[in-house]
Amino acid sequence: MEKITSKEQFDVTIQSSQLTVAVFKADWCSDCKYIDPFMPEVEAKFSEQLTIVEVDVDQVGTVSQEQNILGIPSFVAYTNGRELVRYVNKLRKSREEIEGFLNTAVDVYNSIHK
Repeated sequence: MEKITSKEQFDVTIQSSQLTVAVFKADWCSDCKYIDPFMPEVEAKFSEQLTIVEVDVDQVGTVSQEQNILGIPSFVAYTNGRELVRYVNKLRKSREEIEGFLNTAVDVYNSIHK
């Protein structure tokens, strides 16, 4: 998973015409650490359909505020600089819930890129 380290890098990354999912996280977040062991497998499973990037809310300045990220980890899908769908809440997220969200993101992306 590519790590986004600046607002400028984030802005460029979400401009892609491909489906990009930003995972907003932080080093101190226990629920973020909970998803770390299985995220490489999830990323591999969806690698043909989307790109997943990691955004550390403490490193990228105002991005999490601008994107209205209130709890982490949070998942937001983008294409062409536009938000398509988000999975944001303060609850711990299971692998099944994350994969469900990614399937939804792919469906939304495909529905507007036919």
